[in-house]
Amino acid sequence: MHFPENLQYSESHEWVSFSEDKTALVGLTDYAQHELGDLVFVTLPEEGDGVTAGDPFGEVESVKAVSEVLSPVTGVVLEINVALQDSPASINESPYEAWFVRVGEITGKVRLMNASEYEAFVEGK
Repeated sequence: MHFPENLQYSESHEWVSFSEDKTALVGLTDYAQHELGDLVFVTLPEEGDGVTAGDPFGEVESVKAVSEVLSPVTGVVLEINVALQDSPASINESPYEAWFVRVGEITGKVRLMNASEYEAFVEGK
């Protein structure tokens, strides 16, 4: 499995990419998509919705189960990746390109790990 060094990771298996404009892209890790299996449906919030660190903001449905996607940050949804709604399998194909939401006005976050910490975390499961 691949864990890019430029991202941060939550214990609930979401990745976060913070940008210089103080926004964050959020997606599911390679580990999460692998554990879930083939993804067939995605539910996303609306632009302008508030998200809270540690709380669900959407769902992914696989052939195995429906799982909540938890926000690693508190803020406001500035943009959603509408392409995921038509092609949820892109999460399986390229988990680090298939972001879910862009969040701004960030006021908090869950404990995040760097790539090596996250790799050790998932290997310990």
